[in-house]
Amino acid sequence: MYILGQISKLKIQINSQSNQNKTMKIKFLFSFALLSFALFANEPLTVKGPLTGVTVYMQGAQLQHKANYTIKAGVSEVIVEGISPQISPSTIQVKATGAVVILDSKYEFYYPQPTNNSTTGELPPKIRAAIKALEDSVILVNFELRDISDEIEVLVAARKIIISNGAVKGQGKVNDSIQLLKSTVDYYTTKVSELNKKISALDRQKVKKSDLISILDTRLNDLRNYAEQNNPTPEIKGVPRIVITFMAKEAATGKIELSYLASNAGWTPLYDIRSEAASGKISLTYKAQVRQQTGLDWNDVKLSISTNNPYANKTKPELSPWYIDYQEYRKDLSEKAKQRSAAYGYDDAAQSVNTSAMNMGFMYSTQGNGIVQQEALGAEAFTTIVQQLISAEFKIDLNYSIASDNQNRMVLVKQTELNTSFRYFAVPKLDPGVYLVAQMTKLDELQLVPATANIFFDGTYIGETYLDPTTMDDTLNLSLGKDPNIVVKRTLLKDQSKERIIQDKKERNFAYNIEVRNLKSSEIDLIIQDQVPLTTNPEITIEKSNLGKGTLDDKTGLIEWKLKLKAKENLNFEYDFKVRHPKDKIVQI
Repeated sequence: MYILGQISKLKIQINSQSNQNKTMKIKFLFSFALLSFALFANEPLTVKGPLTGVTVYMQGAQLQHKANYTIKAGVSEVIVEGISPQISPSTIQVKATGAVVILDSKYEFYYPQPTNNSTTGELPPKIRAAIKALEDSVILVNFELRDISDEIEVLVAARKIIISNGAVKGQGKVNDSIQLLKSTVDYYTTKVSELNKKISALDRQKVKKSDLISILDTRLNDLRNYAEQNNPTPEIKGVPRIVITFMAKEAATGKIELSYLASNAGWTPLYDIRSEAASGKISLTYKAQVRQQTGLDWNDVKLSISTNNPYANKTKPELSPWYIDYQEYRKDLSEKAKQRSAAYGYDDAAQSVNTSAMNMGFMYSTQGNGIVQQEALGAEAFTTIVQQLISAEFKIDLNYSIASDNQNRMVLVKQTELNTSFRYFAVPKLDPGVYLVAQMTKLDELQLVPATANIFFDGTYIGETYLDPTTMDDTLNLSLGKDPNIVVKRTLLKDQSKERIIQDKKERNFAYNIEVRNLKSSEIDLIIQDQVPLTTNPEITIEKSNLGKGTLDDKTGLIEWKLKLKAKENLNFEYDFKVRHPKDKIVQI
């Protein structure tokens, strides 16, 4: 009995605890339901997000928008409109002020429901009945026209059978009976004549039916056009927008800043290099040709030009195992080189100085007139360069407006005076002319991108060149043209250039004289370049016996003489070298 009593008490306790748990669950679910109702009771808020700034990349652009919001306590959705349809949704970034928590942000393309108005009502019954009657008439007449066409086909086939019947072509004994022949011809003529009349009559009916169909189609098109004009179907355009979900304990007001990457935009660099004889200075103007078709007009926005390309591959390359084996075939190396160049889009012509720039001759002077005038302030004065880890960004404080039409708009990024020194260069082996070359250093600080550069001298366009900072050793050599007042002449000294046999070797001596005349009224720095041959054949030896004060690069064979000539000064110097090789071999020099 005691045990039974304890069991009964235990059952009562369990039942009591179970009822308490059920009560707690019900209260929790009820509270959660009330909380959920409170959280999602707020209506969505739609706001305009005007475009305030754009960062243009080599490909793509980052667009920045700002908007204001006022929400109630709980969870609210703020819908920002005025967004580019070319957005990359994964790049959306949202910031906000105010006592709120940003729960979520997403991009959507919303199609609003058409509104009912007077322009979308039904047509009058008479118009609808007339359209229906005309449509039925067109169908009926088309059936009649098809029947006529079928009957014509039958008659044409019958006529063909009669004409091609062999009975009238001499078969049997037809030709032996004049009477039979006469009756056959009469029958043939009568039947063919009847068929031709019927076919002609049907052709006239066919033309009338076709004309009737044209009239009916015209009237039907008129009624349909009237229907479209008086009952137009509203064009439903999608609205790109970003939906931001906020949670607030109480009513809140603040500002939203959002940004995202948009495609169909970019910029192309272009440079102007200007040299002035009076000042002896060279300046570089950094310009950006900006284009965009993002679906939004960039009206009066602040621009930033970035050398970054967000669409480029950012993944470090990985090396795969390198297996070697016996070579079974060999491809032409020059052809492989061409293929590699084509694959990387190299253009040899683009990397050389334009001939018009090379051949323009002018006098260069560093003497100014002493007059200093105030110049107009350029847009480059409003640009700030922000150095980043893998790119550079030029922040422009002037506002620009660029339409979404994919047309290039010129934006002045930066203008700077280059750290420049001037020297004259001559290569008399190839060209008797002497070229003035501007050597510009510290170009890495300008964050240049490979692009074409226009060359101007004293305001006159003289040609173009191609700037590729990836191939520069921090120095850009820019040829400004020939100077006719400096003369360099290279002459072979025949009395010293001899050939002789020494045992089993042939020795050939080459001697040259270089004459330099400075006809200018000022001192100049001149570098003369020449070369000696190179060889990888151990049977061929090259001896540089006399190079004067020239400096030889053993790897390239290049000789340089650095000269300083006074005004009206003339200078002569000689150099020579010997080539030895087996006397029974021919060496092309």
